[in-house]
Amino acid sequence: MFAPQPATFMLQHSGAPSAPQAIAQTHEFTAALRLAGEQPLVIAGLNNMVVMQRRVRGIPLAMINRAPFLQADQVLEAVKAAGLRNRPLILSPDHPVPELARLGALPLMTPAQIALLDIPPDRDARHANLEQKWRNRLRHAEAQGLKITRRNLPNSANHWLLQADLAQQGHRGYRSWPIPLTLAYAEANPGAAKLFEAHEGREVIAGVLILTHGHGATYHVAYSTARGKHLSAHNLLMWSVMEWLAGKAITTLDLGVINTEAAAGLARFKLGTGARLHSLGGTWLYWPPLGRILAGLARWDRALMAS
Repeated sequence: MFAPQPATFMLQHSGAPSAPQAIAQTHEFTAALRLAGEQPLVIAGLNNMVVMQRRVRGIPLAMINRAPFLQADQVLEAVKAAGLRNRPLILSPDHPVPELARLGALPLMTPAQIALLDIPPDRDARHANLEQKWRNRLRHAEAQGLKITRRNLPNSANHWLLQADLAQQGHRGYRSWPIPLTLAYAEANPGAAKLFEAHEGREVIAGVLILTHGHGATYHVAYSTARGKHLSAHNLLMWSVMEWLAGKAITTLDLGVINTEAAAGLARFKLGTGARLHSLGGTWLYWPPLGRILAGLARWDRALMAS
């Protein structure tokens, strides 16, 4: 922000289909972090849970992102036993864990929702899962004579898609991975950073970067020009992504956070693929030296951190 490959951890919530672990908890991500010069901690006793270590304004922090906290007390004890007893922890579980308030963690941000797209092996099933308006946009794109290409991400910080996304982050006010980390992911995991581009003649009008990890994949970077939007190029790119992932026996595509207020159009696009909503666990601060002393302070808004 290498250990042996961790076993895939399957997690279920509210009857939803099980899904591969989030990218932040994979050996592919750990490899990228180490290649980028960082020193993540991998806790073998917790299914190879990845703990990132950073300094913010000179303060050393540990961060656990998108990990399953099936037994929150065991997670906290294991982290302390791993040598992080005196270090503030930023915890962002992959599912709601209101129990963290009882253990003395302070809530910082309420839970967000993400979209998870299940990729059935049957093409007709994938097509049937598309919402009607989304399917219509796909037909529109298919009638435009666009060419879709697929290749590994080139090792260039100046690649047009990475630079377009960087500018888009500034315009829309969100943050993604630093470009060097994205390039490190591609270098550390050959073939796992796949670039899809839509061409109208010789002009590239849209692009999507997909990161694969085990039986899962993550929608990492995407951009469409005004012309690409007019021709519904993004729909055709996403359908091509689904087709390719199915051929690779990848079962779930993480489409990222759903924000119906600041990015309503993107939210509709993601959910139009047939994706399901999944609630994350919010963001918490836990400082082991204070432990349960903070429990009373955290208890008042415990309900905000529930699903």
